Amino acid sequence: MAGIPVTTAQSPPLLVRDPMIRVGLLALATDLTIEGDAARILPPDQVQLHTTRVAFHNPTTPDNLRAMLPHLAGAADLLVPDQPLAAICFGCTSASTVIGEDAIAEAIGSVRPGVPVVTPALAARRAFAALGVRRIALLTPYLPETTVPMTGYFSDNGIGVMAAHCMGLPDDRDMARIDRAAIIEAALGADHPQAEAMFLSCTALPALGVLQEIEARIGKPVVSSNQALFWAVLQIAGLAPARRIGRLFDSVGARVAS
Repeated sequence: MAGIPVTTAQSPPLLVRDPMIRVGLLALATDLTIEGDAARILPPDQVQLHTTRVAFHNPTTPDNLRAMLPHLAGAADLLVPDQPLAAICFGCTSASTVIGEDAIAEAIGSVRPGVPVVTPALAARRAFAALGVRRIALLTPYLPETTVPMTGYFSDNGIGVMAAHCMGLPDDRDMARIDRAAIIEAALGADHPQAEAMFLSCTALPALGVLQEIEARIGKPVVSSNQALFWAVLQIAGLAPARRIGRLFDSVGARVAS
């Protein structure tokens, strides 16, 4: 209403020390799942997740995944500028393998130096190390040409892939809508007797809600992209999860492997 004077405080308001541990997330523009999974694992009274989106265009092919690299620094630069972050997560498993962890860390580190960068693939390797696992079965929702780099990534890092199965979807928005029974059925079919654990790849895949049922059915640990990613963040921050989902969180003395 015009004419009403606005008064100003005589002294600035008192500012309290920031009680939250802040974590950054670079999520694909098309990912429908990752933030909901983060909310189930990260303790809300201790961790605040800050998300920025990275331009991505389906289909999820190696070429389209590589095309994200030039956009990573700009996206990371938008994560609460000048605020300290405990870690920055890059939210795409397949891109982690085709772009490469070093290139991703370098791009993000160019604008947020000194902040640990965690990818789902790196987090999965750390999870398997904590579980003492050297041989896995791999299930992805991807196309075959996007799954092949995943098998090479694990093999190159000392983790044998005993079996690999893909569900053949080109669009990560469809990956987020896969029926839970279909995920369970695919996981049971992807298991291998020599595998010590199973990896459910893709941050868009709604694996967190079926992970423990699959573990019970196959009798071995099951690690998913988002479970491993946010487990690794909690390890870096030295915090307990809001919910312990899967054997990874039950592993006694599990610590981040170097």
